[in-house]
This record gives sequence, C-alpha cells and structure tokens, in this order.
Amino acid sequence: MKGQTYIILAVVFAVIIAVFAVINVDPVEVNFLFGAGHAPLILVILFSVLMGAVITAAVSIFRIMHLQRELKVTKKELSNLTVSDANVYDVSSEEVNLAEIEEKNDTVK
Repeated sequence: MKGQTYIILAVVFAVIIAVFAVINVDPVEVNFLFGAGHAPLILVILFSVLMGAVITAAVSIFRIMHLQRELKVTKKELSNLTVSDANVYDVSSEEVNLAEIEEKNDTVK
C-alpha cells in the first residue's frame, strides 16, 4: 500500500507540473553565469523539474548503496558473534540459534 501511495502522489505531482508548464509557454530570458539566452518557459520548468529528479535520485542511490554496505558489514559481524557465542557456550555451530543466544545472554546479565 505504501508503494501505491508514492506512485499516486508522483502521478498527481507530474500532472500538476505538466499543466503548469503548458500554461506558461511564453519565451523568457535565462541568465547563466557565462551568458544569457532565450527559451520557452515550458522548457525551463521541465528542465528544472528533471534536474531536481535526477539529483534526488542520485542522492537516494548513494544512500541506498551506503546502507547496503553497512548491512553487509553488520551481518558479517553478527555471524562472527554467533560463532563466538557458540564456542563460549559449548554449542556446535550447526545448532546455533540467535534466540537461544539472546536467552543465554539475558540470563547471564
């Protein structure tokens, strides 16, 4: 349901931007750092929205990659801890269950 909400909001946002852009078709002067030029306002609006989406997507992808890397390291640390706990409690590594280890740690504390 959460994914559908995002899609619906994205479509509504896209329609609002499209209507806004189509209404504003007059040519405008665009000033850059190195010069100026004329372009239809519809292109300026659509280009600005597109660049905003690209920048947001790039930041999101970077964040997802960072979180996946962090998750991989955490899983590796967890597997090392479970093997270490199995050795401390004299349990074979095939029989290690995370719930049992947590119970044993709670009773020790």
